[in-house]
Amino acid sequence: MGPEFWLFAAVGFAAQLVDGALGMAYGVVSTTVLLANGVPPAAASASVHAAKVFTGAASAVSHIAHRNVDWRLLLLLSLGGVLGGVVGTFVLTSIDGDLIKPYVVGWLGLMGVVILYRAWKGARPKPFSWKSPFPLGLAGGFFDAVGGGGWGPVVTSTLLGTGAEPRKAIGTTNAAEAFVAAAISATFLAALLSGHWQSGGMKQYLWSVLGLIGGGIVAAPVAGWMVKVLPLRALTWFVGLLVTGLAIWQGVALLL
Repeated sequence: MGPEFWLFAAVGFAAQLVDGALGMAYGVVSTTVLLANGVPPAAASASVHAAKVFTGAASAVSHIAHRNVDWRLLLLLSLGGVLGGVVGTFVLTSIDGDLIKPYVVGWLGLMGVVILYRAWKGARPKPFSWKSPFPLGLAGGFFDAVGGGGWGPVVTSTLLGTGAEPRKAIGTTNAAEAFVAAAISATFLAALLSGHWQSGGMKQYLWSVLGLIGGGIVAAPVAGWMVKVLPLRALTWFVGLLVTGLAIWQGVALLL
């Protein structure tokens, strides 16, 4: 067990704690750390999604146990996310995913401002009004595969921006992510086996992936409980600040 295991276990724990509690950041944080360690974008995305199959499943169980899931929304988001993730994976293994990142960052910033405004006004959640969760899942799955992390920022922020109850939006988005990650991982594997994608040797990232899995699984039950007990307005503030911060962080990274 190499030292990188413990490093990525710590990264996985912190990322999953934030992701499970606020509905986003696991993919963004984990992918950023992998890229900073010299892992190519496609390999980083493949590694993170392999880890998210396990951490996502643990998170889904936790949120279901705490009744943070809307089942109709889960079905439609998952179906759209799986399809979008498969398409996004083939795009990532064919072209430079950086071409799409500015659009994700722009949407992220817009949703962050909307969520912060709702927190400032103390707006109460209204009955879920997004008429077509399937297209939202489609977009979230696509950007998640291409960017190595984008499901939560796109889906959770949009749900909250349209007035969905934070607890249900976060819990359902996290539960759906397990299905999306499984589809993306399977597509990466198919692309590798068919020769569509040359990974450059995924075995060298094994301890990193195992660390992300171990840390994430430990954090998942804690995060599900946090969503249940945190006050509504505080939860909205936390999400809004996180979304806006991620948008600024990624925007600066694009300019450098």
